[in-house]
Amino acid sequence: MTQIICCICCRMSLKTSAQTLGQTRCDMTDLIDYEALDAYLMSDSSPDECMMLSDMDGFLHGLACGPSRVPSDEWLGVAFGTDATTLAGWVVEAIETRSAQILSNLQREAPVVEPVFWQAPEGHLIAMDWCEGFMQAVALRPKDWLRLTESGTSGHLLQPIMTHILDENGNSVLGIPQEDLDAALDDAAARVPDAVVKIFLFWQSLRTAAR
Repeated sequence: MTQIICCICCRMSLKTSAQTLGQTRCDMTDLIDYEALDAYLMSDSSPDECMMLSDMDGFLHGLACGPSRVPSDEWLGVAFGTDATTLAGWVVEAIETRSAQILSNLQREAPVVEPVFWQAPEGHLIAMDWCEGFMQAVALRPKDWLRLTESGTSGHLLQPIMTHILDENGNSVLGIPQEDLDAALDDAAARVPDAVVKIFLFWQSLRTAAR
């Protein structure tokens, strides 16, 4: 069975358990019960097409560090696969709180990224769901993201995330050989937080230059 691991990166070592985060996260974290949220998302009470906790978190990071603002009524519908007004209030509040926390952490003088990954029984991090969620956010505004993805100098920033994307046959979309994939995934998972910070700063610098 996998378990939830919330990683503190860029200011702490990778792989810090959820139980220890209260002393280091911003105050909004205290309002998020990750275990209750995870249980709801995995239950029969949640919409059939809703995201699970890790891909939801990746999706929210993709929205927060992207090139343009996506209205909440749009992204909530994508995240839950249904009209958010039909959901329990505490669920929507928890997701909106997490969204605000992610943006607040990115806007710090020293940006912080704390992804919610899974941890396998063997101890290694599983970032695949998170990265798929991030790319779902990219897919909401694909033309806006072209300035990064087609950049000759910064397009590589998405590489740690894209390393986790597989095709319908389970093959890497980047062409990584199957025999090298496990090692590549472990390495890429460790580099995701730094990549997200740099993606956020890329778009921030463009917005600043356009003023």
